[in-house]
Amino acid sequence: MKTRIYTAFFAFFEKNKHGLLLLYFALYLPWFGYLERTVTTHFHVIHVTLDDYIPFCEYFIVPYLMWFFYIAWGLGYFYYKNKDEYFRLCFVLFTGMTVFLVISTLYPNGHYLRPAIFTRNNVFTALVRWLYATDTPTNLFPSIHVYNSIAINAAVWHCENFKSNRPVRYGSAVLAVSIIASTMFLKQHSVFDVATGMVLAAFMCSLVYSGSPLRFPARQPKYGGKLRRI
Repeated sequence: MKTRIYTAFFAFFEKNKHGLLLLYFALYLPWFGYLERTVTTHFHVIHVTLDDYIPFCEYFIVPYLMWFFYIAWGLGYFYYKNKDEYFRLCFVLFTGMTVFLVISTLYPNGHYLRPAIFTRNNVFTALVRWLYATDTPTNLFPSIHVYNSIAINAAVWHCENFKSNRPVRYGSAVLAVSIIASTMFLKQHSVFDVATGMVLAAFMCSLVYSGSPLRFPARQPKYGGKLRRI
């Protein structure tokens, strides 16, 4: 009986050992939580002129909250369906998220862009009130909402699984753009945060998906066939 249990355990571990990468969140979440608790009043104010021309629009709370499902779907899908793409995605995500934590630690930052009052009272403004109450306007750049959305979308567009699936590819792109826009229309982020998130994401994706030395090679198939690019 014990032998069967051990065999089943090791078989499960061997099949899912790539899931150990997700232990990164055991580092990220406490570190981010610490920053949220400590960076509250004394910080460098983030603001650019373009911020003043972007109106508040509560309806963007919908794509903003969809970000959480988008990231979970991306990690979950590639975890089970394409390990090579999963490793690439984790490398991009976790590198950028670490850069964000280091910047926020060394350069505490925040903004005063949120509206003092809402001119409308509906379910969307109620959700924004909840968001404002649970998420401080600090630790802003590069925007992780922006960075991670671009990373997931890049993984979708570079994955062989979706090469002929236009609805998924274009749907992912539309959602990513909507999420990026939502960070500004909800006054969660400055244009500066969005721009730095896009620049960092473009840099990291170019390292992973271009022909640079840091590109992840395709794995050698067990049957001894030729290498296939992903």
